[in-house]
Amino acid sequence: MAVTTEQNDYRRKIKTREDLLQIIGPRPRKQSVIMCHGTFDLVHPGHVRHLMYAKSKAGILIASLTCDAYVSKADYRPFVPQRLRAMNLAALEVVDYVIIDENPTPVENIKFLQPDYFAKGYEYFDGGIPPRTREEIEALNSYGGEIIFTPGDVVYSSAVFIEQAPPNISIEKLVALMESEDVTFDALKATLNSFNGIRVHVLGDTIVDSYIYCTLISSGTAKTPTLSVSHERQADFAGGAAVVAKHLRQAGAMVKFSTVLGNDPLRDFILQEMAADGIDCEPSIDSARVTTQKNAFIANGYRLLQMDKVDNRPISDKTLERFKASLSSSHVEAFVFSDFRHGIFSRRTIPQLTASLPSGSLRVADSQVASRWGNILDFQGFDLITPNEREARFAMGDQDSVIRPLSLELYKRAQCKTLILKHGKRGIITYRTPSLDDFRAFFVIDSFAENVVDPVGAGDALLAYATLSLVATKSPVIASILGSMAAAVACEHEGNNPVTPDDVLKKLNAVEKRAQYV
Repeated sequence: MAVTTEQNDYRRKIKTREDLLQIIGPRPRKQSVIMCHGTFDLVHPGHVRHLMYAKSKAGILIASLTCDAYVSKADYRPFVPQRLRAMNLAALEVVDYVIIDENPTPVENIKFLQPDYFAKGYEYFDGGIPPRTREEIEALNSYGGEIIFTPGDVVYSSAVFIEQAPPNISIEKLVALMESEDVTFDALKATLNSFNGIRVHVLGDTIVDSYIYCTLISSGTAKTPTLSVSHERQADFAGGAAVVAKHLRQAGAMVKFSTVLGNDPLRDFILQEMAADGIDCEPSIDSARVTTQKNAFIANGYRLLQMDKVDNRPISDKTLERFKASLSSSHVEAFVFSDFRHGIFSRRTIPQLTASLPSGSLRVADSQVASRWGNILDFQGFDLITPNEREARFAMGDQDSVIRPLSLELYKRAQCKTLILKHGKRGIITYRTPSLDDFRAFFVIDSFAENVVDPVGAGDALLAYATLSLVATKSPVIASILGSMAAAVACEHEGNNPVTPDDVLKKLNAVEKRAQYV
């Protein structure tokens, strides 16, 4: 007999608890039912032995897994998102059905499905039964079910495998996310092509990033630790809020840029950079301050020293009023506040600047201030904020919480619609306002940077492409994916150069090619 596509698709085993109850029926049943429950972050030999033993005790085996929202035993967990974990279990022949438990413990589903047996690992019996296991036993006793402890001769922890050698499943995780959200690669590419003409107003601190390339002559003597270098060349880049404006313009947006510059040669450099890219720059020239410059001395690919020229004094009331008037008169689809805490943004100015924004436009804030006195929480009620982990911990005064509960608390306190939390080589975690039928309010996307050359500025590229994606599609998923791709591209090149849609498209095509084999 030929096997149909439906029969061959193991994902058909993944059910809602309501559908599953219809399938197995009420007790007493013709076939006995046994249920196992766990995180199953990585399915390993210990899990397989546990499931095989459970299956030997009943006719139908249900594998129940904890949803992402309640996995918080270790940092950056779950490593594998719930949809992919469910698919991994469904692919096992021994498993008949899989459900994703949307409760913190399996007790509710035990009462709802009333399995004849509930299987637990031997570690939950040896040395005394834990309180949560006692709650499960009470739920089973309430209708006549039984608990079975599987043999403990093979016990492995998913955490051990993940910490020692985490597998690279970034493509599988992305594909699972896209399938669950009905997002296709064609839709991502179409979004890239829709950025042309989107109007954006950027307000923020300009930084000139200067890379001074040197050759190391001496690393010091016995008397002094003085480094001696030979100057080779210098490359200057428009950085800070200026490169955010450049990313947006390269992506196709029509950009208006408000900033503060000193009355010095670096002012002319920035104005020329903006004019060359077709950015409408409205600078406030302050003769009493310098244009911020960060000089990185680089030898043999290593940064020896950074020397900054900065003036972090607050802007004057006159400059503040000028910015407020410019913002209130802008007819744009998105406003971006790019805060490096070099004078424009403070607890005094942020409420006034925010109040000046016309209604109906997307409001985005990025506050790269973890090393200075600033706080992403100063930007309340924005549509999108994009801090990194260090900035989040700085804002929350929390160095201990694991990343997902930390992100959730920041999301709640910022009262934002979307939070994209950047955590370096691990990628991003996004929190969004959940719809009534969407239990999962967050998701994770791994980094797609393959050859990291210079991670500085990757967050600016993410900010720009995520902003335009939200304007174009209103989808936090598409915004997060395209923002991640742009950040990966930025990491793979030295210097603060704007990322083009063609760059992102090449990265997308490479990822899509690999995804065909998932």
